[in-house]
Amino acid sequence: MLHILIVGLVAGFLARLLSPGPNNPSGFILTIVLGIIGAFLATAIGQAIGHYSPDEGAGYVTATIGALLVLFVWNRLVASGTIRDFNR
Repeated sequence: MLHILIVGLVAGFLARLLSPGPNNPSGFILTIVLGIIGAFLATAIGQAIGHYSPDEGAGYVTATIGALLVLFVWNRLVASGTIRDFNR
């Protein structure tokens, strides 16, 4: 469980660093959640395409890529007005 939190924190932090913008969810907890969701997304996609076996999870790099995808979707939803920007 602690490993998932650490991977989530690192992946979320790296994703926010690589994709700066005014619509990013901010805060320590949201950064961890962003990374964990990215890791789950990367694991699901990796297992679906056969990159990971059913008992393997995403690493730091693929979790960061997954978190970047989650950030992209978040930014598109805020830009379209589907969800409101919490920073305003």
